[in-house]
Formats: sequence, C-alpha cells, structure tokens
Amino acid sequence: MTFLTFAIRGLMRRPVRTGLTIVGISIGIAAVVALVGISRGFETSWQNGMKTRGTDVVVSSMGSAITPKPFAAAEAERTRSLPHVAEICPLFVDFISVEKADMMIVSAREWGGFTWKNLKVVSGRLPSDAKEKAVVLGQTAAEVLQKKVGDTLQLETAELSVVGIVDGGAVVENGSVILSLSLFQEITGNEGKINIIDVRVTPGTTKEEMTQLCERITSLIPEARAVLAGENIRDSQAYRIIRAMSWGTSLLAVLVGVLGVMNTMLMTVFERTQEICVLLAVGWKRIRIVRMILWESALLGLLGGVGGVIIGIIGVKLLVTAPAIRGLLEPDLNPQLLARAVLISVVVGVFSGLYPAWRSSRLMPSQALHG
Repeated sequence: MTFLTFAIRGLMRRPVRTGLTIVGISIGIAAVVALVGISRGFETSWQNGMKTRGTDVVVSSMGSAITPKPFAAAEAERTRSLPHVAEICPLFVDFISVEKADMMIVSAREWGGFTWKNLKVVSGRLPSDAKEKAVVLGQTAAEVLQKKVGDTLQLETAELSVVGIVDGGAVVENGSVILSLSLFQEITGNEGKINIIDVRVTPGTTKEEMTQLCERITSLIPEARAVLAGENIRDSQAYRIIRAMSWGTSLLAVLVGVLGVMNTMLMTVFERTQEICVLLAVGWKRIRIVRMILWESALLGLLGGVGGVIIGIIGVKLLVTAPAIRGLLEPDLNPQLLARAVLISVVVGVFSGLYPAWRSSRLMPSQALHG
C-alpha cells in the first residue's frame, strides 16, 4: 500500500469533515486568486490603455485618490519643446457616476491630440470640433449605458449627443466616455485645469533618455511627477494601498485555512491512535509516520488549492460582468498566479500538518493494547 493510498484512506474516514476542510481552504485560496488577480488586472488594464494610446511618459500627481489631482493646464506648455518630446496631449480623467453606471471612466482629451488617433470608429463619427456638445463611447461603455449613436447622455448637468461608438483597443479605452477637454472643463467647472499630460517621445529615444526626460519634466512642473507609462499606476498611493489590502485579506483567509487543516489532522491523529501504534509495532519508523500525516495534510492543501483556483476564476469572471465594474479592468489571472495559489495551498497543508505529525510520532507501540 503506497503513501498516497494511506493518505486517501485516512482522509476518507471522515468524508464530511474532510470536505468541509477542503471548502475552507478553497475559499481562502479563491480570495487570493480573486483579490490579487483584480489588483494586478487594474494595473495591466491601465498599462494597456497607455500603450494603445501611444503614450510613453505620463505626467500626473498621483496621491491617495484613484485619479490624479488637478493642476494648471498652462503647465503642459512647458513640456512641448523639450528634447525627445514628439507630441503631448493634456487630459482630465475622472471616475464619476454616469446615468445607470455608478462608476464610469470619463476621459476628456485636448482636441486634436494624439490620444484621439487610436480610436477606431465602429459606428457614427468623432466630434466635429472641440466645442460640439458631443461624446463618443467605447464599445463596453455603450453596452453598460445602453446607448447607441443618436442618443443623448446626461453628464453632470449637461445633455450631450452620442455621435460615435469606438474601439480603443484596450479594456480601459473601451470602457470610457470620451469627449473634448474644453467641453468637460466647461461642464464640470474645471476651466484651466487638467490632471494628466500624456507624452509621446520621438522615435529612437532610449529608456535612459526617457528617464532623463521624466526628471526634467518633474523639475519644470512641481505640482506633478513624470514617470514612464508602465509605472504610472504603481506610483499611485491608492493602488499600493489596494494591493496591500488584497494580500492582507488573502493572508487572513489563508490563516483560517491553516487552522482548519490543523484541526482536521489533529482529530485524525486522535482517532487513529491505535492504527498508528500498530504500524509502529510492526516496524514502521517514526519518520515514516510523520511522512504519512504530512502526505495527508499536503493532499488536503492540494485539493483545496485546485478547488480555490476554480472558485476564484468563476467568481472573478462573474464579478467583472457587474455594471459597476465592467469596463474598468480585465483581471490578470495568469498561469503564474494560479500555480502560486495552488503552491501556497500545498505549503499551508504541509505547515498545518507539522504539529499533528509530531504528535503522531510521539505515540508508543504499547498504546495499541489500550484500544
């Protein structure tokens, strides 16, 4: 009889208790998969949005809020003539409630800026000029808001025409309401204010030169900080807090799983005292008893990890279809994260079985006579 057979037989002695323990571990691992996958997905979605717009450097003031703090639009002019700067596009990006959507990305862009060029018109057209009271919607935003070309959209106190549906090539772009910067400033009372400057560098610019450009821009605009596009979200204090909370909550859920496995394995050892003592009496070494208990706890962890990954994936897929989240991010459920979650579960199982295994190794063969 192999160790795996012993492990399976041991766990099947109390199938209900074993099943509940696996469910407890699965919930903890599902929390790891869901929370970490969503936080990473938020970062990946914004990075992809920057990439599709052709943005190389982002100038913003990322504080504790999800969106950057506003600063004077006039500051953008200081960056236009800097070496290695091909184009700039001032923006005002915000998360606000738009009609049926509790939270929607509103991306106001300087008319004629390069960030308009990546938008592929699916139906309708782009606004004719910066003053036209019109918006275009990303494909996902149009579905969430249930709008089509020719409908009107209530944005704050203004009623705007939906003149086009666009494909922005990224989740963030497709989940956005897009309009001209000057129109948004007028509607929201933010005249002369922006909160982001997207910078496109000249072809052939090296990463070292882009880093130097970031330092130069930061020194010219004290209210903001220039970073490479891929590092923009990571620079946000709000994102760092969200990521820390995701891991903290996940670890708490895993701790509950540790206690559950430890309790199950301790009860198993108590119930199988006579069996373990007989095995010792027929020549099993104590280290072999320890290995048998650790195999059982590791198997619990493995089953819980696989179940947790499945639950986490299903939960995240359902969550991102909710209108409040749809279009804001695409979860990053990469194979490395899933494999790491299963590994964490197996390690949790082994760790939880250490004390029960030690207890089992302290039993004496003579105790079999008291059964």
